[in-house]
Amino acid sequence: MEAAQRFFKQALQTIGRAPEQVITDGQNSYPRAIRETLGSEVLHQTNKYFNNILEQDHRGIKQRYYPMRGFGNFTSAARFCRVFDEVRQFFRFRTMIGQSVSLALQRDLFRQYFNAFTTLIVRA
Repeated sequence: MEAAQRFFKQALQTIGRAPEQVITDGQNSYPRAIRETLGSEVLHQTNKYFNNILEQDHRGIKQRYYPMRGFGNFTSAARFCRVFDEVRQFFRFRTMIGQSVSLALQRDLFRQYFNAFTTLIVRA
């Protein structure tokens, strides 16, 4: 209960206002923590499918740390996640909605990103 309250207080400080709705996985301590921290007017929904986008977002990180059997401590986890996210965003291919890009062009862009990345690493 206390951990959930601390989380919601930190979220409230970060955002600056209470959200209209909160979607959780249905843990028993969440409804009371939401009511006491964010207020009773905040809609609390519990559905495992609503958070599917968030769950899929950290799938790449899960695939990296499962073979390592987790992280030794929070500092190493934070360092890994920060670097992993930066590298992932660097190599992410961006398109506009409805835009089709050939695989050859995607491969060429990836090579350009990779060459720029290796240049950055060598200089560091």
